[in-house]
Parts: sequence; structure tokens; C-alpha cells
Amino acid sequence: MTEDTTFRPTQSSGGTQELQHEELLMDKVDQQETVQEQLMNIAHAVICPQCGAENDADAMFCASCGAGLRQGVCPNCGSEVDLDADFCEVCHHYIRINVCSFCGAPMDGSEQFCPECGSPRGGIVCPTCHTLNDFSFCKKCGTPLTDEAYAIMEQVKKQPEYVELVADAKELMELEKQVPYTSERDLVRDRKNNELRERVLTLLAKDEGITAPVIPAIDTKRLSADELAEKKENVMNRITMLLDRLAIPPQPLPAKVRNYAMAQKPAGLRLAWICNYKQALHSSPCGCAKPQLGGKWVILGKNKNVTIVNDNEK
Repeated sequence: MTEDTTFRPTQSSGGTQELQHEELLMDKVDQQETVQEQLMNIAHAVICPQCGAENDADAMFCASCGAGLRQGVCPNCGSEVDLDADFCEVCHHYIRINVCSFCGAPMDGSEQFCPECGSPRGGIVCPTCHTLNDFSFCKKCGTPLTDEAYAIMEQVKKQPEYVELVADAKELMELEKQVPYTSERDLVRDRKNNELRERVLTLLAKDEGITAPVIPAIDTKRLSADELAEKKENVMNRITMLLDRLAIPPQPLPAKVRNYAMAQKPAGLRLAWICNYKQALHSSPCGCAKPQLGGKWVILGKNKNVTIVNDNEK
């Protein structure tokens, strides 16, 4: 009898093939679900307003630059604010109850004074202009209000860029006081006034017994309108370069940026703070919602028509 060599799979072999077939089907279903999920994530991706990177739909902060992706609400006026903002630019109030506005130290909701710097939660009244302030420097006149503010000012005064900045600011203020001559008559009048001054001082010295008095000369050279304008422009260009070198990079604590920037501002200059957050012009970093992103002072003498955000009012 001929041996039957036909292959007949056993029951167990057939079961294995069915299991493999089912696993392949499940893998395809999983792959399809994964693709659909990826497509859904792309469709609902949150675009970072700061850097433009795509983030997951449920992301709170940008995975690329760390900026907040969700809006919060100002507890004082109800306006929308970024989650990592500590100041409302609509009602001009500090809004973080768990962070000291003066030094950036953590606080709980019940503490009336900062455990780190001792500053009051309700703010400090400036002794110079009597403005109520939430920060270590007066937002109106720049007076330091805390021990940290004084310490930072002493530190900034030692920087070579700041020393140059103060000197240039003084020179610009002197130039602003000068009146340019408009005709040769102005020069003749100046020369005669100087001669009269020397004659009067000489007579007064001789009355006191000084036979050969030395009268110190004064620089009476007046500039034309074009010469004066050119000199001012050169000084302002130097100031602009120094302010660029003093620009503050992003830092973790908003209070530190505000304090350091306020200590940098020399007296007598018409400056505004341009923030990296919105590239907006503020009268100072005290009016910026996110100074931790950095910024710099800019001189406004070149463009008197610029608009500064009115962030000094409260």
C-alpha cells in the first residue's frame, strides 16, 4: 500500500497560524491608531507665541524655549495674562501672591512681610516722590527703596560701562543747555562780555592788593546749530552703544532683572525700557509683565515721537 505523504496540519499548528494572523491584524490596527493620534496631535498642536515651535495639545510650556502656552487671569481686573507673568499690564498691579515682588523669594499667601528681605506685601512708599511701589526701586523717580537696591547700585557703579555712561550723560545734559549762535553778532557779543569779565576781575584783584592777578580763562566758544546737533548725535551714539553692552539677558527671577536694570539707569537721560517679551517700550522694567526675558534701556532723544506704555499709573 502506498504511503500517504500529504501534509495535513495538526490542530495545534492551525491554532498557531490563527494567532499569528490575529497578531498581525492587531499590529496594523495599532499602527493606524498611532498614525491617527499623531495626525490629531499635529492638528491640535499649540504654537509657541515666542519662538513658533509646535507643542503637544496639552502642553503648558514650550518644549523649545520654555515660554508659557496657556493664559491666566489677573486676580485684580480679570484681564488675560500669561501664566508666567507676575505683573498685569492692564491694571498695573503685581499679581503673584506666592513670590516677593522685591527680591523674588517664595512666600505663602498669609505672610505680610517677606521672610527673605523683610519687605511688606503692600508695597513701599518712596520717601522722595511719595509713590507707592511694589518693587525695590521707585518706578517714578528711581530712588532705591531696599537694602538690596542700594547694594546693587554700589555694584553697578563699579562697572566701566556705567562710569562711561554717567560721563556721557553729563556731557549730553551740558550740550542741551547750550544755545547755538545764529550770526557773527553773537560771537562778537560773547567776546566783549568775556573782555568785560576779565577787566572787572582784574580791578577787584588790584583792590585787594594783587598787582598782577591771573584771571582764569573760560571756554566761550559757541557752536553753530549744525555743530551742536552733530556733537549731540555723537554723544547719543556713544550712549546707545553703552546701553547695548549693558543689556540684561534672560534670567529666572523677574525681581532680579527689575532691580539690576533700575540700578543701571543714570539720572538726567530720557530713557525707556524695551522688553524682550513684546518689544514694547516701558517707562521702566517695573511696568513689564515678564522682565525675566531680559531687555535694555534705550535713549529717546533721537525720536521724540515714540510712545511709551503708561505703566507708572496704578
